Amino acid sequence: MAGPVAKAPKSADQYRLPTNVKPVHYDLTIRTDLERLKFDGYVTTHLDIVRDTTSIQFHTSKLKFGHAKFASSSLDEPFVQEASSLKYSEEEERATLELPMTLPAGTKAELKIDFEGELTGAMMGYYRSAWEREGKTAYYSLTQFEPTAARRAFPCWDEPALKATFSMTMISRADTVNLANMPAISEDVYSPSLKESTDVVSWLSSKLSAVTTDESSEWKITKFEKTPPMSTYIVAWANGPFKYLEDTYKSPLSGKVRPLRVYTTPDLIHQAQFALDVKRKVLPLYEQVFDIEYPLPKLDTLVATDFDAGAMENWGLITGRTAAFLLDPKKSDLNGKKNVAITQSHEVAHMWFGNITTMEWWDNLYLNEGFASLMGETIILDRVFPEWKVHSAFISNELNQAMSLDAKLSSHPIEVECPDAEMANQIFDALSYDKAASVLRMLSRYVTEEKFLKGVSIYLKKHLYKNTVTRDLWQGIAEASGLDVPKVMDNWVKKMGFPVVKVTEVDGGIRVRQDRFLETGPADPKDNKTIWSIPLSLLTVGSNGKASVDHTILLDEREKFIPLDTSRPFKLNAGTVSVFRVLYSPERLVKVAEEAAKENSVFSREDRIGLVYDALALAKAGYTEVSSALTLYEAFRNEKECLIWSSISQSLYALSSTWFEHADILRELDAFRRELFVPIVKRLGYDYPEDEDIDQRQLRTTAILQSADAGDESVVAELLKRFKQAVETGDDSYIPPDLTAVTYRLAVQKGGRKEYDTVRAITSKPKTPQMGIAGMRAMGASQDKALQEETWQYIMTKTRDQDLFYFFIGLQENYAARRFLVQKFKQDYDALYQRFIDNFSIQGLIRRTFNTLASGKDYEETKAFFQGKDTSKYKMALEQALDTIKARAAWVERSSDDLRRWLSSRA
Repeated sequence: MAGPVAKAPKSADQYRLPTNVKPVHYDLTIRTDLERLKFDGYVTTHLDIVRDTTSIQFHTSKLKFGHAKFASSSLDEPFVQEASSLKYSEEEERATLELPMTLPAGTKAELKIDFEGELTGAMMGYYRSAWEREGKTAYYSLTQFEPTAARRAFPCWDEPALKATFSMTMISRADTVNLANMPAISEDVYSPSLKESTDVVSWLSSKLSAVTTDESSEWKITKFEKTPPMSTYIVAWANGPFKYLEDTYKSPLSGKVRPLRVYTTPDLIHQAQFALDVKRKVLPLYEQVFDIEYPLPKLDTLVATDFDAGAMENWGLITGRTAAFLLDPKKSDLNGKKNVAITQSHEVAHMWFGNITTMEWWDNLYLNEGFASLMGETIILDRVFPEWKVHSAFISNELNQAMSLDAKLSSHPIEVECPDAEMANQIFDALSYDKAASVLRMLSRYVTEEKFLKGVSIYLKKHLYKNTVTRDLWQGIAEASGLDVPKVMDNWVKKMGFPVVKVTEVDGGIRVRQDRFLETGPADPKDNKTIWSIPLSLLTVGSNGKASVDHTILLDEREKFIPLDTSRPFKLNAGTVSVFRVLYSPERLVKVAEEAAKENSVFSREDRIGLVYDALALAKAGYTEVSSALTLYEAFRNEKECLIWSSISQSLYALSSTWFEHADILRELDAFRRELFVPIVKRLGYDYPEDEDIDQRQLRTTAILQSADAGDESVVAELLKRFKQAVETGDDSYIPPDLTAVTYRLAVQKGGRKEYDTVRAITSKPKTPQMGIAGMRAMGASQDKALQEETWQYIMTKTRDQDLFYFFIGLQENYAARRFLVQKFKQDYDALYQRFIDNFSIQGLIRRTFNTLASGKDYEETKAFFQGKDTSKYKMALEQALDTIKARAAWVERSSDDLRRWLSSRA
């Protein structure tokens, strides 16, 4: 089957609905048939006629219509039009109803449409999810509408600014549970004589009377409360055999008590308590910070076994995958626990950012995601789990990830042009999330967190149940801070990229200069036109030896002189809060490294993490030698903080991954890693006491992982022994949860058929989501070509669609399987494209397949492979992958000799 060919671009106005009508309310009835895996229903949309019009356009995709009934105060009587007479555009995903007359502005209208659809496994729209009940595959159903898939479930005006209220009615088998955004107000078993829900009963009776097969199962009708005004992408419902855990929280603003639940299938519900606990803890904190009460009567979370993204912030009904919300406290690692807490808190943040106040269009997606990342994953989570040091971890988890992507020519602005649905699907990336969170964090530090949060509260209150653009946010923070926020921030969100600030020491101080930072080296003049307003956060040390930070200095021109005593330690970007790299002279960098390595350094934990990442990024771009970064890491040999060791380990992995086909360099790099990390393993051991300090626990895990990956014989032997004991006894406790992933991977990597089959069996029926993910990644670790082939066949025939990327990660992490992965992706491209044509996943698979290649030949072959293909659904991911290959290839060519010299000089 030939893949789709490239399409000609279309203008932006072809993808937006005309504004002649506006929906104000939907009466929506959905019947779910889990036995036939179908759904049907009808919707009555109440419309305001904004301008004189002779036609009505709305969104629809993959639905079959019955008839359309239109009524208006301008018509003597309603008219009915068969679906066949509607005009459809499959590419634009819309239908047009031509009217028999001109409707004047200011009038009201109603459009009622019958529809039906299939419950497919697409993980978009209204879809089915599979689970195992009594040894057999069973199904339940749920929705995923963001960004533009509500139109696959019911005809609607599927744009964020077209907010309306919703009254939902669900019809389902009587032995299932119905969930929606709002609480149920009634639930009745269907009978033709039922006096409640007269219209619904009449519709269902007509449907059942037309069915010739046996309809012995009882049906029930569930009606839900009316929603506040909301966008279609956060409408949600689900139907299935769900069980739940319940708790409540008391609003600190009103004293109201609201129910909180986590739903999932009966086999998994015992792992849902931690997610429920996190939700209970964070909700009152959000109310206090924003001074706005959560507006709905309840907040549910539904955990799904098939889910394309991580999680989704549907108002009142959060949804997400098992790894995002399930946790067995006795079998889960710390990273698994953090992931659940981060995800739950992030989605709860959206109840305000996105749901109450919504971006006007997808080009302002960051107003939702950047805030949810900063608030949910850092500011609020720090108040619940201060021991996790999330403000410091932000530098690794968000800031560095964002800068890595934004250092490419194929980057995009935070506020990105987004004309159509295909583009909207592609901007859910590290720029809309992590860079947006990073620049907001920078602004928070510049104006102070107190004024920042006050400004955010002003912004939300002014736009309750409305839609916003960037200037609305800036106005709120400007009102709270008294500062010219647009002047500081506009280029950070409207322009792509970020700066490198070069520090030159001169008489009486320093001269600083900003230029755009690119991973391929100094930018050409055509790519170096932006001048950012950079909060420099200058740290200086007084005569008393104590550090102070000036957060007021703003570099808003190309160059600037700053008076300073350079005989004392100083550092730009104190706390690594601002979004820029710092380029010191080699001599100054040595002094900075010496100060950073001191036991009681004036440079904070965040400063030291930033130094680690800056060192490698500058070396990759050719501003410095790789050897200078390695010298810095060596200076941290006596470091105590786990997060600094974690950043060093990530940086050393980046080097190893780039030079993965250079055996001599890999061998010496591994020796260096063993020198750094094996002593930590010897000091901390392999066991995890229950009352242990979090830092020590994380440091042990990092050290064991690095030592094992670097091939230390004693560490490898210990982990393989524990794997064998766990398998032979059936006792998982031999493998601490934090070491499950590395242990499984080593077992497959060092073992053969027996170990591979053991891990494959664990993967097929894991006891926890975290064990399942560890198994999936480990299946890609084999050095045996035949077992790699088996893994690929498993991917193509047995894996859930949501899990493919875990297998791709496993193959990508295995240096001996990287080219195998590329070969197989190309071979089965058409099948993979068709499998994921309706959701996000193809973009991630592109990245996981090609991002680790590192030669000019790889660049040319990858570019040639995609030539002529329809890349519209993953264009950005492909461009970023090509840029990544090019940058890695240039780095290998430029720095291999320097790397060899430094590594050999240590022998």
